[in-house]
Amino acid sequence: MSLMDIKFVASDMDGTLLNENGDLNPEFFEIFSQLEQKNITFAAASGRQYYSLRETFYPIKDRIVFIAENGTLVMYQDRELYCCTIGADSIKDIIELAREITGAHVVLCGKRSAYIETQDPQAIEEISHYYHRCQSVDDLLNVKDEFIKVAICHFNGTQECVFPTINSHFGTTHQVVVSAKIWLDVMNINASKGAAIKYLQQTLGFTHQQTMSFGDYLNDLEMLEESYYSYAMGNAHNKIKQIARFTAPSNYEDGVLKILKQIL
Repeated sequence: MSLMDIKFVASDMDGTLLNENGDLNPEFFEIFSQLEQKNITFAAASGRQYYSLRETFYPIKDRIVFIAENGTLVMYQDRELYCCTIGADSIKDIIELAREITGAHVVLCGKRSAYIETQDPQAIEEISHYYHRCQSVDDLLNVKDEFIKVAICHFNGTQECVFPTINSHFGTTHQVVVSAKIWLDVMNINASKGAAIKYLQQTLGFTHQQTMSFGDYLNDLEMLEESYYSYAMGNAHNKIKQIARFTAPSNYEDGVLKILKQIL
């Protein structure tokens, strides 16, 4: 591999670019500058909210591409490049079903803000890590916004406690993905990080062979499939390791930065 092969790099955040405490290594900013000098575009690709990502990368917020909310919203220089929304009728059905799951905490994700009705302190603290612009409301069904995702948090594990119920009702009509051990996202059936990257390939003029990406969990699967240089983190879910072409050291070891240093 050489620098000539790479035009676009996308990295997941939690479990990938961020360390075990959810922090970004300050060394990233120097590596980003080197990528920029080589005309390589970098994108933060995450289930996190756009406003949360922008805060994490604040010093370079106008120079980085944000693939937010698991690919449902792509922003650059505070301008929307791509969006994949969910209709109001679907939102109502998803919320009503999620409310029936004991222990589930629902986050309604709109373009302007995230919205919650839970009063559970543990849930509110967990949600605040990923949704920096978030409003507490009495009834999610009364919220007015353009909606891009419904996120569900369950502290006993979403793969076990949420996915079977949600997928049985919406698995054929929506994208239902376990995005972390305690998080699940329901999106437009055409939405994914991979779909967002494919759109950027077509509009920015780089190819599958010129794309590098890093991921660790099931919501990264399509992104890795759209990237020739697909890296599973050492700490990745087994399914991600099976479909990635390459392996990077774990996020505990700053694996993304180590690989980027090699190509630089």
